[in-house]
Amino acid sequence: MDTSGRNMLRMLIRVLTERMFKHLRKWFVAHFLGHSRQRARLVSKDGRCNIEFGNVEVQSRFIFFVDIWTTVLDLKWRYKMTIFISTFLGSWFFFGLLWYAVAYIHKDLPEFHPSVNHTPCVENINGLTSAFLFSLETQVTIGYGFRCVTEQCGTAIFLLIFQSILGVIINSFMCGAILAKISRPKKRAKTITFSKNAVISKRGGKLCLLIRVVNLRKSLLIGSHIYGKLLRTTVTPEGETIILDQININFVVDAGNENLFFISPLTIYHVIDQNSPFFHMAAETLPQQDFELVVFLDGTVESTSATCQVRTSYVPEEVLWGYRFAPMVSKTKEGKYRVDFHNFSKTVEVETPHCALCLYNEKDTRARMKRGYDNPNFNLSEVNETDDTKM
Repeated sequence: MDTSGRNMLRMLIRVLTERMFKHLRKWFVAHFLGHSRQRARLVSKDGRCNIEFGNVEVQSRFIFFVDIWTTVLDLKWRYKMTIFISTFLGSWFFFGLLWYAVAYIHKDLPEFHPSVNHTPCVENINGLTSAFLFSLETQVTIGYGFRCVTEQCGTAIFLLIFQSILGVIINSFMCGAILAKISRPKKRAKTITFSKNAVISKRGGKLCLLIRVVNLRKSLLIGSHIYGKLLRTTVTPEGETIILDQININFVVDAGNENLFFISPLTIYHVIDQNSPFFHMAAETLPQQDFELVVFLDGTVESTSATCQVRTSYVPEEVLWGYRFAPMVSKTKEGKYRVDFHNFSKTVEVETPHCALCLYNEKDTRARMKRGYDNPNFNLSEVNETDDTKM
């Protein structure tokens, strides 16, 4: 290989090495330094609330057992199934001990060597295992017919009635809790998706903050209503610091913000005017802001008539200034409307004023120029009056 070839090879190796180190540096910053600088957020992207209650009094914890139904419904599946299995096994074993005690007191067990004419309280209970099996058969109403209560013992009859009633109560509560957990509208909320980022651009001649939301099911949400809360730390004139101060953010679509026809993806927007908390922000200062925008969507599930709420949040790094969403709805040759979810969170850079104040000042300047104020092309010519009445 000649000298020029070796030089070109060295240059190529150097360029590839520089690119490799550049990508490694970006990856390191994104995965390590980026996580260390990640902002704390109250609401995660999937709607879970990041909040912890500390120093709760012991007496207050017992309040959760007063409303035991809601407490059980709010439990995670692993805890709920643990309670489900433990409740049934515990009740079967507890009543098995009681049946064993009845047989022991009445001397029905083989160890007492009962006579041939002896009539036991429960037929064919020979020990603790058979007592547990009889308890299981009684509570779940299996009734194999091998073990049964006789009319000799009033205690056994009373215990049979008591276990049957308590078993119905346990079955109703636990099966109802499982069914209610499965049918909760929180699962319907999983099929409502918000865009990964929010964007700020012009819409209808106004500077707006836009968010895209889509319903992944064909069934509608009836009476949908969408709104937002801006969470930030503020200091009152009295000097009080409020960590999670909430400010209302009004989101609308072209038809309003209530009773949305939520069959196709919607782009909701918030107009940044003088009453908006984003009015005094600019493209350069937005990343340095400290806020969290929480967006809520309330509606009624069409199939179950249960109300549900979907929520997500955006921090300043997830708000893109000077972008708009790429179109995702098109019409096919067959006359159907097609939704391309590949473009759901895709954004396109557009020309946007760098702050809301600049846009309104520009509009005000144009309006005054149309009226002739501050118009450089408008010249006032002074006319000298002459006295034509001289004789």
